[in-house]
Amino acid sequence: MPWFVKIEEGIVPKSTFDQYVPAHIAYVRDLIARGHKARSGYWGELGGGMLLFEAASMAEAKVIVARDPLIENRCVRYQLHQWRIVVE
Repeated sequence: MPWFVKIEEGIVPKSTFDQYVPAHIAYVRDLIARGHKARSGYWGELGGGMLLFEAASMAEAKVIVARDPLIENRCVRYQLHQWRIVVE
């Protein structure tokens, strides 16, 4: 299955963002349980992060990302890319 990456930048105050972190964690755990091999984290400098996951297609990846509580609650601006692995 292809890999996809959502690169995000926070656009709300940290106090607002933090309200949705538990729901985001549950969302990522659900992706893992459904076989998407998801990983999520944030930049050491703060202000953004990344979600890496497998999906069957870009169309499915867009649906997956749209369900992220951080997206649903307009906490981040993001870019979605298919990641083509060169070396494993």
